Amino acid sequence: MKQELEALVTEMIERGILFSDARREFEKRFIFRMLQRHRGNMSRAAKDLKIHRNTLGKKVEEYKL
Repeated sequence: MKQELEALVTEMIERGILFSDARREFEKRFIFRMLQRHRGNMSRAAKDLKIHRNTLGKKVEEYKL
């Protein structure tokens, strides 16, 4: 997995993707997958993400998940 991540980061840098954009996309996808894992249960997803449920709710709204 480490090699795959390194390759992805290298590709993103070569394509000129900004750190802020990469971070935002990663966070969006990570949250989406965690919500899928917990079948949309925000409390369980927030617990696994180690963030407050209200924070997760704001992120879901921000990313339109």
